[in-house]
Amino acid sequence: MRIVIAGGHGKIARLLTRDLTADGHEVIGLIRNPNQADDLRTDGATPVVLDLESTTPADLAEVLSGADVAVFAAGAGGGSGDARKTSVDLGASVLLADAAETAGVRRFVQVSSTGADLVRDDAEPAGVPADFVAYLRAKLAAEEDLVRRDLAWTIVRPAGLTDDPATGLVTLEHTGPGIPEVRGTIPRADVAAVLAALIVSGSGALETLYLVSGRTPVPSAVAALA
Repeated sequence: MRIVIAGGHGKIARLLTRDLTADGHEVIGLIRNPNQADDLRTDGATPVVLDLESTTPADLAEVLSGADVAVFAAGAGGGSGDARKTSVDLGASVLLADAAETAGVRRFVQVSSTGADLVRDDAEPAGVPADFVAYLRAKLAAEEDLVRRDLAWTIVRPAGLTDDPATGLVTLEHTGPGIPEVRGTIPRADVAAVLAALIVSGSGALETLYLVSGRTPVPSAVAALA
């Protein structure tokens, strides 16, 4: 398969790239900083330098041409202001989905965030820092844009992310408005393993999924979605 990952230098994206390329898949990693290109090559990916905040849908569609899957794993990152969260976590996701439609790439996997439903209907969740509320609003808006599209989308909402070694054991559940998400954490390596399994299997289409460390092996958790 040929997979294009937006935010190719992110921690989850790099782990995902290694998982996919180890199985013989071709990965194109989109990066803004050309100094990151060698890292992606080390991971087995082909880097493409392209700023998702300034490129055009047509230019991005050209990169996506011939791809089987588009993955949105980009993010403004900690310390960014509300405007940048909107332009990256929301705007870049919309741009990638636009380009995927133009290029005829139907499979779209989006990395979102646990807690996105807390800000639905402009709710102001108690005890949540203002900058994280802005992040959740951007993530929820990106989800809402994606689910309206004629794409085979899958949205994954990981729990709190850690850099612990992979356990290979997760809980992967359907989630959405009115469905509580169990608080917890998950190693980024396990998130990457789940994303790789979703991409390769095609499971989870048209589903929003909550992901946290659990007791089910990754292959079984993904297979249960079929």
